[in-house]
Amino acid sequence: MSAGAPPVKPQVKALNCPNCGAALVVRSFNTAVTIVCEGCHSILDAKDPNLQILQRFKVATDEDKPLIPLGTRGKIRGVDYEAIGFERRTIHVDGIPYSWHEYVLFNPYKGFRYLTEYNGHWNDVSTLKALPEFLPYASPPKVKYLGETYRHFQTAKAGTTFVLGEFPWQVRVGEASDVTDYVSPPRVISSEMTGGEVTWSMGEYLAGKDVWKAFRLPGSPPEAIGVYENQPSPLSAETRNIWVAFAAFLVVLVVMMIGFDLAARNEQVFTGYYKYNSNQRGEASFVTDDFEVKGHTSNVEVTTSTDVNNRWIYLNYALINEATGQAFDFGREVSYYHGYDSDGAWSEGKANDSVAIPKVPPGRYYLRVEPEGDPGYGMTYYTVTVKRDVPQYSFYAIALGALLLPAILLTWRSLSFEHLRWAESDHPPINLGGNE
Repeated sequence: MSAGAPPVKPQVKALNCPNCGAALVVRSFNTAVTIVCEGCHSILDAKDPNLQILQRFKVATDEDKPLIPLGTRGKIRGVDYEAIGFERRTIHVDGIPYSWHEYVLFNPYKGFRYLTEYNGHWNDVSTLKALPEFLPYASPPKVKYLGETYRHFQTAKAGTTFVLGEFPWQVRVGEASDVTDYVSPPRVISSEMTGGEVTWSMGEYLAGKDVWKAFRLPGSPPEAIGVYENQPSPLSAETRNIWVAFAAFLVVLVVMMIGFDLAARNEQVFTGYYKYNSNQRGEASFVTDDFEVKGHTSNVEVTTSTDVNNRWIYLNYALINEATGQAFDFGREVSYYHGYDSDGAWSEGKANDSVAIPKVPPGRYYLRVEPEGDPGYGMTYYTVTVKRDVPQYSFYAIALGALLLPAILLTWRSLSFEHLRWAESDHPPINLGGNE
């Protein structure tokens, strides 16, 4: 070939099976090591000019068929590949077989790469050019590759149970390998040891619709079932973003709270000391001395402090504007109970209470008070304190809850996704219920 001449395009080679005479098409040229006859399922030595038969295997009538027909061409990462081989691998867990499919893809200039499929989950797989680094003392075991840490997911013995097409190695039905997977979604690093030889590869998760688009396959891909070992969580980015947003809003909320707290006057405008005898007959209601609420329209907080002990008092209040007669009516019950039972000491309620009345205009006011209490309990002493422009934190608590709730719910969903992922691994999450 002269210098600068374009490379010669490889040609597909046609052969015949020495066992059944069926036509064979070798698409990977001199790189094929074994080829499987689709007619009689003989495994042939592609390096032998006479295509020596290496193995014959029986095929069940309901045997798997490739979802990507052999000979189909598609574009993976911008490169055209052709599907030339197909195999089924099977592991057994607690006596139950689990199978996945592997597709051999070939490009005459780029070589081989692979696609795997399990229950509708796909991975784009290529052989590693360097060995990963094992992290000492990690539990569970971890490896590091190109700065990314991968956690051990599963180790199992995988057997080849069906093959079709061409392979760049001597494939055998019944051959078993020790396969170990380490995951860092959306990637998985796998080691495969066969007869003392170890091969490392990396897979990256693909959606079925992307595979169908790449190979222009008709119809729709099979629906993905369950959560796969390196399937990226659809919620991880959302969870991270919502917590970032929560942190930003929390800062704004704290700044607002500090600002309003510093601006609030929190000014005491009245205090009165009273007593109520529940055994006394007749009208117990009264009005307090008047007091002035100054400044702008603001909230007014009424605090009741009592000496109730295993009893209650109810106070029906009215805050009345002396000039206009406008009344703000509200009732408050103050109760406090305590004692001992089989579980030990207990208490309920408290001996004081506060309530805020919003948007009270400035002016002179007084309180009308109507007390009620447990008959027969005698005297109750209580103090009534009135403040204006008091900082209220309930709004901030509600706002914090409104911000926190969606973040917690999304995090819980994300954790549930991870729980399903690791439930299928050699390191399942701890079952807090104690059941297997």
